[in-house]
Amino acid sequence: IEKAHPDVFNILLQVLEDGRLTDAKGRAVDFRNTVIIMTSNVGALAVRREGIMGFRAGDMTKVTYESMKEKVSNELKQTFRPEFLNRVDEIIVFHYLSVEHIKKIVDLMLKDVAKRLKEQNVEVTFTEAAKEVLTKEGFDEVFGARPLRRAIQHKVEDLLSEELLQGTFKRGDKVVIDAKDDQIILQEAGMVALV
Repeated sequence: IEKAHPDVFNILLQVLEDGRLTDAKGRAVDFRNTVIIMTSNVGALAVRREGIMGFRAGDMTKVTYESMKEKVSNELKQTFRPEFLNRVDEIIVFHYLSVEHIKKIVDLMLKDVAKRLKEQNVEVTFTEAAKEVLTKEGFDEVFGARPLRRAIQHKVEDLLSEELLQGTFKRGDKVVIDAKDDQIILQEAGMVALV
């Protein structure tokens, strides 16, 4: 939200204050039963720069979270006008993502990949080694889970698409997605036992 044009804040103030938005022709949009979710990176740089009492993101305790939340709240007060912040019902400060969080996100994203491939009559399974490579590639303390989507797309989806187009795998095949030497490899399900 902090990257928005100042006019956006004026519009948001009207929406948050009146519960409605009216254009120049008098047409109104009712926002009374609406949840507006805004995201911001305000305070993230300060927290990363200063650190949180010497703890790393994965070691965060309730005390360090409260300290981080206080720093972020102070940054919010410096960045946004009081009349804007006073109209916001709730501000949620998220924890940093840990490797364990990324592993859960990997599982969710790979389930989605498997579901889309199943619709194409291609069954895929992922080994723990493949998940570890994707977790390692997709984890970034600064950018969160953003690199994970690209890692899965590049290392799994693109690779599998190429193999399907080349005819290495076809509809009805069962493919095991594994890892060897930190590289994702694809194998036909029956061939795994031979490797």
